[in-house]
Amino acid sequence: MSGVRRTVNRVLLGLAGLVLVCVGGGVLAAATGLSVPSWWPWSGKNDVLLSEADRTRWRSDGWWWPTVIAVLAVLLLLALWWLLAQLRRARLSEVLVDSGDGEGALLRGRALEGALAAEADGLDGVARAQVLLTGKRSAPRARIRLLMEPHAAPDEALGRLTDEALAHARDSAGLDRLPAEVRLRAVKHRAERVT
Repeated sequence: MSGVRRTVNRVLLGLAGLVLVCVGGGVLAAATGLSVPSWWPWSGKNDVLLSEADRTRWRSDGWWWPTVIAVLAVLLLLALWWLLAQLRRARLSEVLVDSGDGEGALLRGRALEGALAAEADGLDGVARAQVLLTGKRSAPRARIRLLMEPHAAPDEALGRLTDEALAHARDSAGLDRLPAEVRLRAVKHRAERVT
């Protein structure tokens, strides 16, 4: 879902930016006296965006106000949907665990994140681990960030994370698979003096 939201955000921001650049550039070009296409509504320095006739043209028609209100309502609903999509958390709140009786049990997502982070913290060469569960409660995905010590071997830490911490989390939650995206970053440290 976060990938779809990210794509929608980029498309909306790109379209809004394109419209603003085109309209603003056209108005600026007309205001500075540069030549603009013949179809451009504002062509002189003293032109206004909406003339008196444009503002009152359809006011007496019966369809005008319902159309204006409907368009504004749709724009408001789209804006609210977009705002709520931004505020919605991508974190998985619970994981569905197969209890064997056909019912299933719910495991708090933060509990599994905490257990996975604690085990990853204990790995040799890992200074700190952060875990975030995303996806569906029946098919969670893990995003893991490891802050590596200067002496750490990244391939060894990644192997142990996969074979130990992720395997334990997957087995304890009764999951068939637990895909993970792991990002490694080194701890910033001062250069050591060699004497």
